[in-house]
Amino acid sequence: MKRYAGSLVLVAVSFSFLFLTAPAGAQENKIEIAAGSPEDQALQAITNEQDPAKKLAMYQEFVQKYSSNPAAVAYGNWQISQAYQTSGDLTKALEYGDKALAGTPANLDILVSQASIAQQTKDNAKMMDYAAKGGEVCKSIGKEAKPEGMSDQDFKQQVDNEKTAAKNSCDFLESIGFSVIASETNAKNRMADIEMYSAAYPDSKFQDQVSTYAMYTLGQLNDRPRLVAYGEKTLAANPNSLAALLLLANFYVDDTKPGSAAKAVSYARKALEVAKADAPDADKPRKLAAGAAHTILGYAYAFKQDKTAAAIPELKAGAALLRGQDEQQYARALYGLGYVYGKLNNLTEAREVLTEAAKIQSPWQGVSQDLLTKVNAARAKGR
Repeated sequence: MKRYAGSLVLVAVSFSFLFLTAPAGAQENKIEIAAGSPEDQALQAITNEQDPAKKLAMYQEFVQKYSSNPAAVAYGNWQISQAYQTSGDLTKALEYGDKALAGTPANLDILVSQASIAQQTKDNAKMMDYAAKGGEVCKSIGKEAKPEGMSDQDFKQQVDNEKTAAKNSCDFLESIGFSVIASETNAKNRMADIEMYSAAYPDSKFQDQVSTYAMYTLGQLNDRPRLVAYGEKTLAANPNSLAALLLLANFYVDDTKPGSAAKAVSYARKALEVAKADAPDADKPRKLAAGAAHTILGYAYAFKQDKTAAAIPELKAGAALLRGQDEQQYARALYGLGYVYGKLNNLTEAREVLTEAAKIQSPWQGVSQDLLTKVNAARAKGR
């Protein structure tokens, strides 16, 4: 089996057996045409035809003539799909590819072909559908029962061969599914895609990125209970997930339930340990994560635990890491710092940081300006 420009081309000397490569343990994933059968002879005649239009007509006639043979129909429809893809009629290519899948729903080659066509049409829903179906097939490889009489060593070799044969297809479908999540702009649709993808690829190489998208999306949907549950689930699988640590720290610093502030502090401190912002190899994402964690700690100390003095170094550290890198979070750190300075009656320092915060377009711009007005009024009275 060879792939050219997204189209799958079967190369064989004889049509004795036509295998559409897929896990050998799943019989429904394989199309076989008996050697010497009328179908085999018809396919050889089609292969010998050089004119694309005539070849397409012959495949259509083949599907009608052998409509009682599911394998022949599936193979014929797949070839028709590829013909339409080559000619640029992607709507018909998808239509006939789906007909082929109806006859062999777990065939990786056809799923790859369909996903490629859907990618050309920018149809995210279909791309994710094919990717998810492919993931289920990929998960099933090696899970079939060992054939009676086969040795453990031979069975292991068979499974290894199946995985090797399917690897490129599985990698492609896994990647195309993630690309849908990354490109989807509708939060509700993105979350539905994430759920489909996570079920199909529980051990995806994109697991960390998918978790980050999930938590961001649930935040957009304002589904706080589900957001926390997803964050905790992510940490159970990966205790060093910075995205989950910061999400939970941020959630609990805003939560009013008893014990929430302590949880926020715990998650934020763990995030600082993981980020290691002072390490020589610390990159921008790690430094930004540390900046956010310092800010959360400062907020927890200042607004929840009445540890005003302890909040200052945290908020300063956060502002230093965020300045010029993430203006939104930088403004948040400045507002917290201005609040703490004001509470300690350090009005000059409060005025300085609040003036800067009020210049930044962010959710903290308005409250920074309001607090700045109060600080200026207090300074004018000589307090």
